[in-house]
Amino acid sequence: MIGSYIKTSRRNLLRNKLFSFINIVGLAISMSVGLLLIAFVLDLYSYDKFHDKGDRIYRLTNMATVNGEQSGKYAATSIKVGKLIKEKVAGAEEVAIVGNDFSQDAKVGDNVLPIKGVWATPSFFNVFSFSMREGSVTTALKEPYSIVLTETAARKLFGREDVLGKAVQFDTLNYRVTGVMKDVPFFSHIHFEALVSLSTAEQLNKGKNWDQWLSKWANSVYLLLPENGDVATVESQLETVAREENLTNHSTKIKLELLPLYNIVVGETLRRTEGGPGAAGPHMPPMVLWILVGLALVVILSACFNYTNLSIARAMRRFKEVGLRKAIGAGKSEVRQQFLVEAIMISLAALVLSFVLFLILRPILISLAPEMQQTVQLELTPWMILAFVVFSVTVGALAGFMPALFFSKVSAMSALRNVSTVKVFKHLTLRRALVVVQYTLTLIFITTTAVGYVQYKNILSFDLGFSTENILNIDMQGNRPDAFVKQLSEMPEVTALSRSVIVTSVGNAWGGFVKYKNSLDSALVMTNNVDENYLTLHEYQLIAGGSFKTHPTTSMAATEMIVNQQFLKRFNLAANTPEKAIGEVVTFTNFQGTRQVEIVGVMKDFHYGKVDNLIEPVAFMHWTPNDRAVVNVKIKSTDLLATRAKIEAAWKGIDRVHPLNAKFYDEEIEEAYSEFSTLLKIIGFLAFLAISIASMGLFGMVAYTTETRLKEVSIRKVMGATSSHLIYVLSRGFLFQLLLSAGIALPVTYLFFERFVLTNFPYHTPVQVVELLAGLLVVLLIAFLMIGSQTLKAARSNPAEVLKNE
Repeated sequence: MIGSYIKTSRRNLLRNKLFSFINIVGLAISMSVGLLLIAFVLDLYSYDKFHDKGDRIYRLTNMATVNGEQSGKYAATSIKVGKLIKEKVAGAEEVAIVGNDFSQDAKVGDNVLPIKGVWATPSFFNVFSFSMREGSVTTALKEPYSIVLTETAARKLFGREDVLGKAVQFDTLNYRVTGVMKDVPFFSHIHFEALVSLSTAEQLNKGKNWDQWLSKWANSVYLLLPENGDVATVESQLETVAREENLTNHSTKIKLELLPLYNIVVGETLRRTEGGPGAAGPHMPPMVLWILVGLALVVILSACFNYTNLSIARAMRRFKEVGLRKAIGAGKSEVRQQFLVEAIMISLAALVLSFVLFLILRPILISLAPEMQQTVQLELTPWMILAFVVFSVTVGALAGFMPALFFSKVSAMSALRNVSTVKVFKHLTLRRALVVVQYTLTLIFITTTAVGYVQYKNILSFDLGFSTENILNIDMQGNRPDAFVKQLSEMPEVTALSRSVIVTSVGNAWGGFVKYKNSLDSALVMTNNVDENYLTLHEYQLIAGGSFKTHPTTSMAATEMIVNQQFLKRFNLAANTPEKAIGEVVTFTNFQGTRQVEIVGVMKDFHYGKVDNLIEPVAFMHWTPNDRAVVNVKIKSTDLLATRAKIEAAWKGIDRVHPLNAKFYDEEIEEAYSEFSTLLKIIGFLAFLAISIASMGLFGMVAYTTETRLKEVSIRKVMGATSSHLIYVLSRGFLFQLLLSAGIALPVTYLFFERFVLTNFPYHTPVQVVELLAGLLVVLLIAFLMIGSQTLKAARSNPAEVLKNE
């Protein structure tokens, strides 16, 4: 039976080459998107699956509440939390504490290389299934100054892997290699080249507040629960621990929660630092994943609509076939099976072409953004190939469902009737309804791309409240900046220099808590440590006071502060009067300690965070030699490449280990919004595919319609109709459908942006009519070409040739 279906389907496909070509190519294009999405999703859900006990591993998250206001949920937590869990939580089988801030230069003989490492407790290997090649998993991380290297790190430093017991120097201290492990798999949310015993950090930080309850910025705590362990019981004990510790902190309260290991990469977006980016490592919010699935589904449905439209449009040619089948005893199920087999055959043929497209598009997708290269590989696996085949059969069944259902209901008696009597609703036939839906979705794609592109460009050119033009930010990577700054100042192309801890307005953050007169009123304030030249170089607008008066040499000696207007409003300081605020003293607390700080200047509000954040209280404090350094270089040059080469040569004079890490401010801003750029490229690409598929479908429909109305056209020409009138008669139905699609798509796109997307951007520009109409004009132009080419051909046909046999 199936063999008969396949043979009949093959004959029909070969007999109707245009129909087959449009459907196979349309389905192949749309399915290539589906294949990319399947590979993308499978990669995301492959993370951390290599851990034997992965389903029992949880990472702690914490929700911080400051003065009754939630400041967000954090991916990191404090080391003290891990220690308290070991002491007080009975439901945890193992607890591993990981510190994420060990990245230093390793020295072995004359070989100096940067190493990315993490601090870890001995229980690390009991929780995770990272494979140790040499050394004991029990004792490798027990003693201070012990280090476990990955195979690649060992080869980089020593030239070989059998390095157990060898010494590695970091700064002035020697660390002993106590283990060599296999390289961290690509699909791990934690990446490192070395593990250093946490007991080392404890010795190095004696007397500092690094392991306090609120020191939650750079550490992670992982729990391994017993088999059949009760998560609710553990969380209840965590709540008890948090309640006890919160009693010692009046303004800040911490709530602890468990996050399953498999929900780290595809899961809730968490914060890593105050005001900063989300959790370190690869991450994909489920909402974004669902949006991508929805967009891909729209493209696939568009190709399925083509199949349905063209199949039903060809109904008159298939009615006799269906009538004969039923007359000789075929039932509804046999007819359905015939048309489903035909659709699945087309889909499987399209799979071959779509797989070729997948191989072509895969490197393009991966190279869209650096984050994409670090997140997915899209390499073929047996499971992936099986998923491709299942997907192809599913698409075929979906595309063939409506035609199969339609033809199965046709009785032998009515086999010569026209399908156009089938109604979906009062004034539109099934085919017209599908065309309207298809073009509505296509228009939404295109107008979304146009509006999104304009909004993205507006973000990049947004007035941040300071100047970023021709400013090169150079990360000193642990080097003292003085000698480098001196060399830069001697270059004629360099017009100004300053130093800072971070680069603002691109998602970086630094902060501390400030109190004014009310000792119980503490608020988080974003900060940046800058030198006396910073404000002038970046053209910040001071509205009261001036720059720093002192030149402190240590962080605790920095007792001056320049604040913004929001800072005054938050504390109702000096009745929000900038001039009166000068000389006021506030209490500032961060990880370095607490000190009294005097306000010496008030600047106009500016965007410290990204433009999707509201402007919040911000303070600048004096940069000191102990601080991390970013050198800000103002350049005036007609040859930026030559200037950069000079700067690179100067850099090599002070650091031959690390390559120059320098980016122009405008480049950093563009990178900060790379996720929007990537999403726009994906949506734009899908919009292109959608319009291509819809245009092919429209071309097929117009070609079929003009072919079936050739006699009508010929009679009209004999009766005196002009070519322009005939084109209007043949195309008006399609144009009406396109205008109806526009009437639905444009308001939907406008409301989508105004009610959902742009509400996340408090400083966005309103959607303009021109942005909406741009996409419509593109679609109409393509549609005119598709419709015009076929209708003009019909209008110019010779009536005598068409009617000679009548």
